[in-house]
Amino acid sequence: MKHRLATGYLILVFILLYAPIIFLMVYAFSQGETMTNFHGFTWRHYQTLFSDTRMLAIVANTLLIALLSALIATLIGTLGALSITRTTRRVTRDSLLTLNNVLMVSPDVIIGASFLIFFTMLKIPLGFGTVLLSHIAFEIPIVVLMVLPRLREMSTSLLDAAQDLGATTRQLLTHVVIPFISPGIFAGFFMALTYSLDDFAVTFFVTGNGFSTLSVEIYSRARQGINLEINALSGVMFLFSLLLVAGYYWIQQAGHKRRRRKREVTS
Repeated sequence: MKHRLATGYLILVFILLYAPIIFLMVYAFSQGETMTNFHGFTWRHYQTLFSDTRMLAIVANTLLIALLSALIATLIGTLGALSITRTTRRVTRDSLLTLNNVLMVSPDVIIGASFLIFFTMLKIPLGFGTVLLSHIAFEIPIVVLMVLPRLREMSTSLLDAAQDLGATTRQLLTHVVIPFISPGIFAGFFMALTYSLDDFAVTFFVTGNGFSTLSVEIYSRARQGINLEINALSGVMFLFSLLLVAGYYWIQQAGHKRRRRKREVTS
């Protein structure tokens, strides 16, 4: 009985999560201009989307911001997690973790307004650079939280054995630590990439004239009325998200198989 209730609850949750997305995607193929009624199948809205040069440029801007910010945040976040782990004083380590978590618990509106005030005070023009810096800033804590558990799982005896065999600090980092925490690094990268693609509130505050991302552009167009081109874009982005998840899953499985083969060889 409990198993059936759990299964039913899980199905209900998935229906609530995916029904709006499927609703949008279905109406992207409607010949009409609104989502009141389905007026027959057509590819017209997708053709309009791929001929909209402004929208394609905004998609390119969004992907570029997401990839650059995720890469930089992953590098800084991984180094930050390593530094936190190497900190011997508990008070200092807890203080660093608290500071790291501030951006995770702060409302996006407060973060966006703070960045706007900061960039305005420094007289930095709003645009690509300010959006990139803001995204890097709120993605770093995500990467740190993804990498830290892997570092805590790593046995000190593994590091001691490598040092006893003559490994230098650089070799220890590149041949022992990084391979061990690589699942956490990949998880942090994909989480940062997802947060960047999804962000609206922070980007809305720090973007300037002549530069926009998908979330801000969709919000601006939705205020003028629902356009089924947005439905087509939603379908494309949903498929892109599925590809990201599939890619992350494939990387994880490949890593598991590689580690399993190494254990079999060593044993």
